[in-house]
Amino acid sequence: MSQLFFEDVTIGDEITPLVVTCDETQLFLFSAATYNAHRIHYDKTWARDEGYTDVLVQGPLQAGLLSRAVTDWIGPRGRLVSFSTQNRAVAHPGEELTFTGTVTATNELSGRIDLDLVGRRGDTVLMPGTAAVRLPKRSAG
Repeated sequence: MSQLFFEDVTIGDEITPLVVTCDETQLFLFSAATYNAHRIHYDKTWARDEGYTDVLVQGPLQAGLLSRAVTDWIGPRGRLVSFSTQNRAVAHPGEELTFTGTVTATNELSGRIDLDLVGRRGDTVLMPGTAAVRLPKRSAG
């Protein structure tokens, strides 16, 4: 994994998108790992009875994928300082989801970078969010 440095980043830069297609097995395992027993995430009949066309990708799974896009981008010496999201729309297994963000501010003194984030299904915004990260400086070694 390569390391991104503070000097490499300017306002308006986009982070490397993470493109993921979740499947039903992943949703079931995520529900089990997070003790989320809500059947809309693994039982198609239940989800349809609740008014959905299929089981739903969990909001926390989407948030985890969005944070992964950030941490993949900042590299092993970068630090995630703050992270916040809102769940705005549903996603289903088999749909291609894209998680990305844009640099909105930099602070040279602290090495802090602010980001606007977004998870999308096509043009539909599933999950907007924000994050702050700190990146190492080349001059600091």
